[in-house]
Amino acid sequence: MTVPPEPDLTPAELIARAVALRSRLVEQQAACEDRTYYSDELHEEFLRAGFYRIYVPRRFGGYVFDVPTFTRLLIELARGCVNTAWCMGLASAHALQIASWWDEQAQTEIFGDGDFRCASVAAPIGPATPTDDGYELNGRVAYCSGIPFSTHYMGQAVLPGENEHGLQRMLLFVAPKSGWTMLDDWGDLLGMKGSGSQSITFEGAHIPAHWGIEDTLMVDVDVSEGTPGLRLHGNPMYGGRALGCFTITLAAIMVGAAYNALDEYESMLETKLTPLPPMIPRKLDPDYQRWYGRALAKIATAEAAVLGAAEQHMELCARFVGTGEPYTYGDDHRIGCIAREVMLQAWDTVQSDLFRTAGSSAGGKGQRLERLYRDMSIGGNSHRNTLLRDWAFRELARERLGLPRDHARANVQQPRR
Repeated sequence: MTVPPEPDLTPAELIARAVALRSRLVEQQAACEDRTYYSDELHEEFLRAGFYRIYVPRRFGGYVFDVPTFTRLLIELARGCVNTAWCMGLASAHALQIASWWDEQAQTEIFGDGDFRCASVAAPIGPATPTDDGYELNGRVAYCSGIPFSTHYMGQAVLPGENEHGLQRMLLFVAPKSGWTMLDDWGDLLGMKGSGSQSITFEGAHIPAHWGIEDTLMVDVDVSEGTPGLRLHGNPMYGGRALGCFTITLAAIMVGAAYNALDEYESMLETKLTPLPPMIPRKLDPDYQRWYGRALAKIATAEAAVLGAAEQHMELCARFVGTGEPYTYGDDHRIGCIAREVMLQAWDTVQSDLFRTAGSSAGGKGQRLERLYRDMSIGGNSHRNTLLRDWAFRELARERLGLPRDHARANVQQPRR
């Protein structure tokens, strides 16, 4: 068993470290965007702070803090730099799934001493060819957020043959950093240029058999009979599903981004005058007060919703342990739908209440609000997770109404990261 670097670290202390970094993150927003991911210095800071170890099991040197703690951490980091929070968050979040779904031997090998980070994409990389002792992986996948600092990658690959529904068989796998090559192909989108979402390629990479789980989609893992991680670690958190929890991760970042924009707007209230006579500080103008207050209320509402969704996720995990009632596909979609609405509300608040009333100078190249507008337009508005909103509504309804699932459509429309 590996002891974590700070055995007595508390969630409150962890969050305080993120808050303390805010001004530094704000200062490095532009550099992060230019580099396409945050600096090595910040990476070392995150290592010391313990951010990457939140979901790593205690026996492997992790802190085993819960989903609400991780949600709060991402809100605070995104309040300093959205791109940094996205890259760090999506390199850290997937420890939860690996600690839940893989067996003890695989976890021991994958987590090691707890120095672990893992980007992930639900779209398949290409073929997985079974070998005598594992699988050979070949292919390419894009949007691997968090990959610049990842030690591992969790992904999907296509197995030979078809499943019981006549669809392609899928392998859920983990691969070490030595198995892929990161491409220099990120930074051309309108926003999220610093999110570290480069593509990776696999060319004849090999993983052992116990690092793969056949006929499994990461967005729909059946946990109704419990999980290897729950039995191994005894913590209900390692018995849950992933789609809702992943959407909570994105929503937390968008809430932090909205607070980031509100902080800049507040600074403008202090330093800018109204556009019409009598020229007074915006802070003293009733209209600006109303616009600011409305945005604050909406963002606080979104924050309450995403934290509530995180608590509900934990309650569903605990419910199975306490009563045997499973965490269902419908439960997962309900949590995800809440978080998805948070993402859209955060974006709508920034673009309709803050950016619209800030003045055109706030849209100048390199301005903080201009960068946030671009980042949120990609991360909170046009991300594939939000584009699947109506599909998720239908899935939620079908589950609630007792209608059969459309396996073909669900297989095609997996959310990508």
